[in-house]
Amino acid sequence: MPVTLPSARPSADPIAALRAELASVRADRGPALSFGVADLDDRLADRGLDGAGLHEIAASSATLNDDAAATLFAAGIAARFVSRPGFSILWAITRFDLYAPGLEQVGLGPDRILFAEGSKDSVVLALAEDALRDGSLACVVAEVKAADQTATRRLQLAASDGKTPMLLYRRHRSRDHCPLNGLSSAMTRWRIGCVASERLPHPGVGRARWSVELVRQRNGNPFSLELEACDGTGRLALPAASRNRTATPGRADARVGATHSRAA
Repeated sequence: MPVTLPSARPSADPIAALRAELASVRADRGPALSFGVADLDDRLADRGLDGAGLHEIAASSATLNDDAAATLFAAGIAARFVSRPGFSILWAITRFDLYAPGLEQVGLGPDRILFAEGSKDSVVLALAEDALRDGSLACVVAEVKAADQTATRRLQLAASDGKTPMLLYRRHRSRDHCPLNGLSSAMTRWRIGCVASERLPHPGVGRARWSVELVRQRNGNPFSLELEACDGTGRLALPAASRNRTATPGRADARVGATHSRAA
C-alpha cells in the first residue's frame, strides 16, 4: 500500500522572503561609493566611502556658511547612496531646521528621505543604530553635538552588521573646538568649509567651492582639496584652475548660504 508523505511546508515563508529581499538590497548597494573625482578617490584607501562603515563630518568653523556646506556635503553623499529606485534614507536630528529645497538642489528629494526627531543626542544615536541594524535603508544620516568613542564604536558595528553606510554630522557652535579632535571609531572623518568661488566674466555668483579636508582615514593618509560644491546629483568636481592643488584659505557666502535655513 503506498504511503502518502506529508506535504512540504510552503516555501513562501514571509520571514525568509524578507531576508532574501534585504540580502538583495545589500548586494545591490555595493561595497564602496566613489566620488567620481580621481584626485579624491585616488587618495582614499577604499577608493571611495565604505558602504558598511561610519563616516564623520564636521564644519570647518562655527559659521552658518560652513554649517550649510557640511550639511550639503553629507546630503550629496546620501543622494548618491540612494540613487537607485526604491531606496530611501533616514535623517535623524534633535531639531528640525533643514531646508528641503537646499537638499533637493544636491539630488536629495523629499520622496527619498525619512525624518526622525529625537529629544537629545542619545535618542538620535539610538535611532540611528536601530536603523543601521535593520539593513533596509540606503544610508543613515544623524546630527549630534557630541558622540564619545563608545557611541561611535556602536555605530560602526551596527553599520557593519546591517551593511549600511552611516554619516554622522557632528555639529558644533564653539569657535575654539573642533568635534573631530576626540577619539572615534569612524572609517573616515571629514571637515568641510567654504572657500572663494571662481570669478565669472559677467555679474553673478559662480558655483560654490568647498575646502574638503579628510582629517583621518583607516589605512590611509589625511589630505585636503579645494572642490566645487555638489551639483544636482550630489557630485563634487575638481575646479579646472585648481587641478593638483591643495585647498587655500578663503571665505565666500556663495550658494550654500542661500540653500539652508539654519539659525545660529
